[in-house]
Amino acid sequence: MIPDRDPVAATVAPDGPATEAIDADADADHGAGGTAAEGQHVVLLSGLSGAGKTAAAKLFEDLGYAVVDNLPGELLPELAELVADDRERFRKVAIVLDVRSGDAPMAFGAMRGALEGRGIRPQVFFLEARDEVLIRRFSETRHRHPLADQRGIASSIVAERRLLDPVRSESDVVIDTSDLPLRELRERIFTRLGEAADPTRLAIQLISFGFKYGVPLEADLVFDVRFMQNPYYIDELRQLSGLTAEVRAFVLGQPVAQEFLRYLREFLAFALPAYVGEGKTRLTIALGCTGGYHRSIALTEALADWLRERDFGPVAVFHRELDRT
Repeated sequence: MIPDRDPVAATVAPDGPATEAIDADADADHGAGGTAAEGQHVVLLSGLSGAGKTAAAKLFEDLGYAVVDNLPGELLPELAELVADDRERFRKVAIVLDVRSGDAPMAFGAMRGALEGRGIRPQVFFLEARDEVLIRRFSETRHRHPLADQRGIASSIVAERRLLDPVRSESDVVIDTSDLPLRELRERIFTRLGEAADPTRLAIQLISFGFKYGVPLEADLVFDVRFMQNPYYIDELRQLSGLTAEVRAFVLGQPVAQEFLRYLREFLAFALPAYVGEGKTRLTIALGCTGGYHRSIALTEALADWLRERDFGPVAVFHRELDRT
């Protein structure tokens, strides 16, 4: 991925609060995104310079997306053809489009049209922030605004906002990053991925987390698994995550863990069809332990396996604290 020199990336420590943030309440929903290709998901990521596109692109990479950034507008139709022709290889793709592409609205329209013409409906994310926040971020990082000229940074931001307004108006998800810590930005993007791609099925997001870092804001259902024996206190398991076979065996080998999963599966087998019947199209389930590194990860993976077997809908998994170590 070619960095877009987005200043917010430099002001955010991993999983820590941004120097400036993201106003979660200013998140505007402009419709559902998705894709007609079974199992394939394409994201178009746009927004203002300094609003957090670099941090968002890194999140998509962590979720297994192939990220294409700063591609000249003239090459976008070829990229669309490549993504459409090899859907197994490009099952998850995030394409960053902004003013660096030249005529951003034209590039956006061309890319979206090329994808939709091949049966792919991309989901469009747009990141923005207040002018004073963007100015402060550029001042702190001393990065050059892509539209910088004799007018100064404030005028460049105004011009960019005007240029990108057509893209913003057609976006599926708009997020104001002015007051949002990086962790909350990650949760917000994650929980909106692929939502409402099929109104007859639930898009299910699973989040493992640590209570000492806070409960995920987007969770519809939260389950506390701290009543189980903690691998942290086993010397040979302490440094291993819940993704490893050793920790998974230790956690799932506890009778209390199996009893918990049995109750949880019974509840979800009852509740998920009822959610669909009420018109809900996405559901976020969070499982938390103390640090979010052992028990919650192992149990989230086990729950994901069961949900996929039952085929309630597409299942995405996000281990929020996995990269804290």
